[in-house]
Amino acid sequence: AVVSTQSTGTDEGGWTSSHHPFTSPVEEHKTTFDTDPQGAIAQAYDIVLNGYEIGGGSVRIFSQDIQTRIFKILGMSEEEIKKQFGFFISAFQYGTPPHCGIAFGIDRIAMLLSKDASSIKDVIAFPKNSSGICTMTESPGEITGEELNELG
Repeated sequence: AVVSTQSTGTDEGGWTSSHHPFTSPVEEHKTTFDTDPQGAIAQAYDIVLNGYEIGGGSVRIFSQDIQTRIFKILGMSEEEIKKQFGFFISAFQYGTPPHCGIAFGIDRIAMLLSKDASSIKDVIAFPKNSSGICTMTESPGEITGEELNELG
């Protein structure tokens, strides 16, 4: 398992989460991640089998202060945080227990268990090509103006 990864990386001149913005920094970086984002380590993990990532997850942030500080180093203003995540930030005041999650890629595991699969596309029912198009259904397709209006 890969357990020590950087918490942040750069993207177009700013910081971005390397896992997701709800991943907690390791205990020793909880007081310094916003003053030294490049040195921050996330509590994130990947499960690797024979060189293939088959799952991953993280320990989530359960502190209102840490979550707000994470959003700020990602370039969000107070107004943006409140507009997009105000409900979430407010929920921390009711007490959030420490929690974590993990997700396995069943398709990746199926590929590794198969004798004949050389690619994950060999075990996915409707694989997409490198352009994100399903060659069997030719999706995504164009939508009509009426369908677009229906979505608002």
